[in-house]
Amino acid sequence: MSRFVVTDLPLRGLKLLERKRMSDERGFLSRLFCAEELAAAGWRKPAAQINHTCTVQQGAVRGMHFQLPPYAEMKLVTCLKGEVWDVAVDLRAGSPSFLQWHAERLSAQNNRALLIPEGFAHGFQVLSDGAELLYCHSVPYTPEAEAGLNPQDRRLDIGWPLPVADMSERDATRSFLEPSYAGVIL
Repeated sequence: MSRFVVTDLPLRGLKLLERKRMSDERGFLSRLFCAEELAAAGWRKPAAQINHTCTVQQGAVRGMHFQLPPYAEMKLVTCLKGEVWDVAVDLRAGSPSFLQWHAERLSAQNNRALLIPEGFAHGFQVLSDGAELLYCHSVPYTPEAEAGLNPQDRRLDIGWPLPVADMSERDATRSFLEPSYAGVIL
């Protein structure tokens, strides 16, 4: 019996996962990761790294982060506490949805996750009074492959639902995309 309902999203390869909870009077069990079941959704690598983040301020934005090839990564993003507006941007060179973004509300209550393929940037905005996320990565963090987009880049035109209340200096000072930007070649 599958523990995930997988929905294809408008950007090719981007998936929404809804976890099925097994509940009784004691509480619930929710499967966070299953390589066998997630292979059908496109996750074909081992989980190389798992990270847990906490962002305390409502309106805070983290992102838009990605790693360059050959360290391009898939991410499975889950909200464990609070609620976020989770955004993925297609950076794949030649993709029909190049520089388009898609967002989903992830929360501890809706038990959803976003499966983000290689070649996408990822970021989120906290909608609640704080939020905690769990990330499964297909590739370990590699500092020399780190890259990112400015979350307020006019070319992306991401419609953040709240005024941006807080960003790291690194994210806020990232350059805007040049008109000649052609994307990531995987």
